[in-house]
Amino acid sequence: MKVGILGGTFNPPHIGHLILAKTVKESLGLHKVLFVPANKPPHKNAYLIAPRYRLRMVRLAVKSNSAFEVLDWEIKRGKISYTIDTLRELKKRYPHGDFFLIIGSDLAKDFYTWKDYAKITKLAKVVVVKRENFPLRKKKGFITIDMSHIGINSSLVRKFIKKGVSIKYFVPEKVAAYIKKNNLYMD
Repeated sequence: MKVGILGGTFNPPHIGHLILAKTVKESLGLHKVLFVPANKPPHKNAYLIAPRYRLRMVRLAVKSNSAFEVLDWEIKRGKISYTIDTLRELKKRYPHGDFFLIIGSDLAKDFYTWKDYAKITKLAKVVVVKRENFPLRKKKGFITIDMSHIGINSSLVRKFIKKGVSIKYFVPEKVAAYIKKNNLYMD
């Protein structure tokens, strides 16, 4: 089985994440894509809301697509989230799985600084989706996919929420309702 792995903070999850997952799934003929919210990412210092909120929002975001699933292992571990740990566990549980780690070209430039990056490439094929303003300089060992630019990111969504600007069409409706109900990103 060919399985995509899309990790991130999902702070909050937005339409761009879903389009990215759909694009890679269709381009590579994946059976499913696992969304893996990080508990505490080692490479990001941005403001994060509590993991339980981010996990719930990801579940709401992917609910309508049977090819998308949420893997909560990194949040349950409760520590810094390292991709290598999740991949090792996936390989143990699904030894015959063919894994595809999905990252954007913004992350690819620093991929070689990730914990055990060489081991990551042995456990999964690394798929780099090219993002506007983030040229991919090193392509060796990566599967590259072009995707139309989508001008949505989590920091923009958070900024809109803080300013009271509608986030309709930026995030799935159920995610927007959850953010409003729980007063997330207001401070």
